[in-house]
Amino acid sequence: MRDGHWTIDDLHLEAIDHAAIRDDDTLFYLACSASFIESGSDLYTRNLVQYYDGDADVTRWLDEQWEPEELQHGRALRAYVNHVWPEFDWDAAYASFLREYAGYCKVELLAATRGLEMSARCVVEMGTATYYWALAKEAREPVFVDLAHRIANDEVSHYKHFYRYFRAYRERERLSRWRVFGTLARRTWELRSEDADCAVRHIARWRNPAQAEDKAYLNAVSSRLRRVVSRHMNAGTTLKMLLRPLDLPPRVEALVRAPIEVFMNRVFLR
Repeated sequence: MRDGHWTIDDLHLEAIDHAAIRDDDTLFYLACSASFIESGSDLYTRNLVQYYDGDADVTRWLDEQWEPEELQHGRALRAYVNHVWPEFDWDAAYASFLREYAGYCKVELLAATRGLEMSARCVVEMGTATYYWALAKEAREPVFVDLAHRIANDEVSHYKHFYRYFRAYRERERLSRWRVFGTLARRTWELRSEDADCAVRHIARWRNPAQAEDKAYLNAVSSRLRRVVSRHMNAGTTLKMLLRPLDLPPRVEALVRAPIEVFMNRVFLR
């Protein structure tokens, strides 16, 4: 972890305004889902380290900065959930989630080349930054807003690293814009992936056991969470991050921004 990076002690969890968030079921699901997925980051790290074996610069950064910071996000979100909703059995729910989630984390699911996978990672970091910016705007509880901003800033930093690695691999692999575009489009469409739906299912088993097998209820929860992200999405910043790997001429980028914004809204609202 880089020097000077924030720690959980910086969050002042003892100052949480419980009345501002305790009864907000939507933010509970948003925070808890994020805590589960971030806590499983070591699974993705192992896949990426294996995939980029031989590139010491990439694997060292993944091991020494990316994984520790992602896991800290999980610990911080878990600590917040435990402070506000102590009756929720986070450990049991996460163990159940992890048994299913591990099946989604496979090397064979990565992109066809190292360069294309770096462009896919840019999409993921764009998506997570967008998610935490939305949480910061939705919440009214100051400690949670602070935490969401801290994590969003980390995700932007991670995006910059993946983008730098992407540029090096793009030259090495002579990747065409068309191939990069295909990867960006596919990975963007997958942003509303089985990861979040898996988290919602396992949270519901401990939060709302009577409705845990009710598909209509689970779909309604997932839709509610996606609407929060869509409502607070900063289209300008999000689209800039998404389009950057294409390195489009300004006039072309201006032409494609509107249809891609429509596409992004469909991703978050579908």
